[in-house]
Amino acid sequence: MNKTPGFYTVIAAICLSIGLILLGFIIKSAAVDVKSMERSVQVKGLAEREVSADTVIWPLQYSDADNDLEKLVSRVEQKNDAVIAFLKLHGFDDDEISTGSQSIIDKQAREYANDNQKFRYLVRANIIVYSNAPDKVQNALSKVSQLAKQGIAIVQNSYETKVEYLFTGLNDIKPAMVQEATEKAREVANKFAKDSNSTLGKIKSARQGQFSISNRDSNTPHIKKVRVVTSVEYYLSD
Repeated sequence: MNKTPGFYTVIAAICLSIGLILLGFIIKSAAVDVKSMERSVQVKGLAEREVSADTVIWPLQYSDADNDLEKLVSRVEQKNDAVIAFLKLHGFDDDEISTGSQSIIDKQAREYANDNQKFRYLVRANIIVYSNAPDKVQNALSKVSQLAKQGIAIVQNSYETKVEYLFTGLNDIKPAMVQEATEKAREVANKFAKDSNSTLGKIKSARQGQFSISNRDSNTPHIKKVRVVTSVEYYLSD
């Protein structure tokens, strides 16, 4: 029996239809898989640690005044020696002590000079302590009134003379803190997956926040709080 061209056309059309149906199932299945992979949860993990400062900068500033500039400068030099002797008495070495800038003000040279001023010249002197022993600084701070008995009034509680405590060991604790923050983020994600009857999958994306170092409180600036937050997005599946 001879098959006409129309017969082959019908067969081809049937095969094409079957192929399109199968392709539709494949595409639908793939779309469902992709959609299920798109389900995700974003969580954050926090890691905090308290650490002691390992470096301290202590500016010791005082002022003196006189009408005789030469006499004033000589007296300031003597007071500088007295401050340095005080610091060495409390355990500071030469490499921890430096003489800072000194400013001399001639009040009569000012445009709006006051003729009633008692002293013409004013000197502000600075001695700087840079130490890796915060405990030593705190001990000396508690006894700085001893300098007042020598006529040296150390300026305290001003912006320029604020004692600065630093923590420089961040790189040593970074890896452990990042791991801790990531583990806490996963704990939160697992809890969410359990509550939503889902299964936690692989990490879709992760972002580590900036480390921050701050004083634990205003009364203990030598104790620091180190903090980091890690953001992680996990895939979810049924």
